[in-house]
Amino acid sequence: MSDERPEKPLPELRASDADRDRVVERLRDAVAEGRLDMDEFEERLEAAYKSRTYAELEPLTADLPAAQGAAAVAPAAAPSGSAWPGRIGGTGSSALAVAVMSGFQRKGRWTVPARFDAVAFWGGGELDLREADFAQREVVINCVAIMGGIEITVPPGVDVDVRGFGFMGAFDQRDSPGPTEPGAPRVVVTGFAFWGGVEVKIKKPKRPLPGPSLRKEP
Repeated sequence: MSDERPEKPLPELRASDADRDRVVERLRDAVAEGRLDMDEFEERLEAAYKSRTYAELEPLTADLPAAQGAAAVAPAAAPSGSAWPGRIGGTGSSALAVAVMSGFQRKGRWTVPARFDAVAFWGGGELDLREADFAQREVVINCVAIMGGIEITVPPGVDVDVRGFGFMGAFDQRDSPGPTEPGAPRVVVTGFAFWGGVEVKIKKPKRPLPGPSLRKEP
């Protein structure tokens, strides 16, 4: 008989708001059960809301029995056929792209680093993430567009958070990414646009991606 036990999440992975809420709920139950006093509860509550990874969340309930029918930290597992787990992790291919009265392009199988800086001055740039791998679950793309433009294309199912600021320019996300797929990365787009723009598009990959790339990192 095969072992059907779910795999424990990697400690370095980012925890979601739902993960933090589950831990907080377990701490509240522990107070009601008499397992924690209020001082301990308040201390752990503050730590829970500050936690960013599973490694930081897990110790908060490690000495408490799991709630009946559920584990204290139980993130949604990726479907067995999902390719995302194989596309997250590694070293970024490059961390900077600059276009000064010219252009740049990143597309195909490349690895997006934890932070990527893109600068377009009187020029344009294209970042296509549809076939990309990701150095970690959450990546930040910082864009500076001055009298230029930057286009970012991501596949459906990715969690996209556009936070950039435009002054006589704009950060524009016209397409809805739809529901986030379990195990998919989170892409935060931030930066500044002056007489320029940053556009985020949602498009399906040109071909199916079964798993991690076979590219060797330099």
